[in-house]
Amino acid sequence: MFGIIGIVFTIAMVFGGYLLAGGKMGVILHALPFEMMMIMGAAIGAYLLGNDTHVLKATVGGIIRAFKGPRWTAQDHQDVLCLLFQLLKIARENPVGLEQHIENPSESTIFSLYPKIQKDHDVVSLIADTLRSASLNYDDPYQVEDMLSRRIAVLREEEMHVPHALQTMADALPALGIVAAVLGVIKTMSSIDQPPSVLGKMIGGALVGTFLGVFLSYGFVAPLANRLGSVVKQDMGFYDVVKSVLVAGLHQHATNLCVEVGRQAVPEHVRPTFDTLETALRDLKKAA
Repeated sequence: MFGIIGIVFTIAMVFGGYLLAGGKMGVILHALPFEMMMIMGAAIGAYLLGNDTHVLKATVGGIIRAFKGPRWTAQDHQDVLCLLFQLLKIARENPVGLEQHIENPSESTIFSLYPKIQKDHDVVSLIADTLRSASLNYDDPYQVEDMLSRRIAVLREEEMHVPHALQTMADALPALGIVAAVLGVIKTMSSIDQPPSVLGKMIGGALVGTFLGVFLSYGFVAPLANRLGSVVKQDMGFYDVVKSVLVAGLHQHATNLCVEVGRQAVPEHVRPTFDTLETALRDLKKAA
């Protein structure tokens, strides 16, 4: 919602101020389709040239994601803490019984309680692989923490490909606007014998290219790249919460304490309260 409001507000303020200052939209509207074709066409072509298939496929989804906001809510953070509580409890009380959950999470009765988490391959894989390694005696907390940190760093780097690609496009748009403007100047120079009234409109049309390049870059694409990067950063914090609980478990802390360590790692604006989480864990114990 705020993204749409931002776009409308930006356009209204820029062109509203231009009109109030006595500017005329005729020149801009006449040149707009051609300048937009050159600038955005070149930008999209360069984007296709500079990025691999994975980034190209993820771009549309990334733009939608920037407007929708972070994927993981406060309820999701509470759910993953409850999930980890149940898995760690089984791992300590019945290690053999844990196998059915980590070897086939898609059919696990525990994972199925949290369908949104169950559908996320990266989260499920992170949990299952770590618990499986611990069951095979690869349970040095410091080594596992380092391994999880490197694994999350790889995921974070992959997730940041689209924001970085969009930022590169934003950086290129002003220069592409200059290219379009130069072409407009070339066109004007070829009609130098025309009267000043005609040349004025042609020069004004050429300058539209410079304006569009800068406007699209700093008004839309760069903020979009920044917003998407912020969303990715917040969503990746979900993996850090999972890591903190699993590492605390390897340190052989009490299960409730492991979950509390994870709760403290949750960003404050989506962090479940201590009482809310305790109530949820108490309900799980009663259901068991």
